[in-house]
Amino acid sequence: MMDEKLRRKVEQQAKRMRRAEDERPSLIAQTVYLGTLALLFVLPVVLGAYLGKWLDDQVSGYSFRWSVSLILLGVGLGIFNVYLFVRERG
Repeated sequence: MMDEKLRRKVEQQAKRMRRAEDERPSLIAQTVYLGTLALLFVLPVVLGAYLGKWLDDQVSGYSFRWSVSLILLGVGLGIFNVYLFVRERG
């Protein structure tokens, strides 16, 4: 009786472990996922920096207000993008 319970429990755990091993994402899939996250974060920051630099160049004198403002906006937007992506795919 006790041996039968133990055998069933061990078989159940072995099946669960095999299923978890089969469902584990591959290295390529993990790399693509992390690359997508990086792109979703970095792209708004870089675009904000370029747009801010261009706007600062349009103003006479030394100014960096647009650059800083749009970089910070890009960071915020990038964090929001990553959050939405992880929540959707997570």
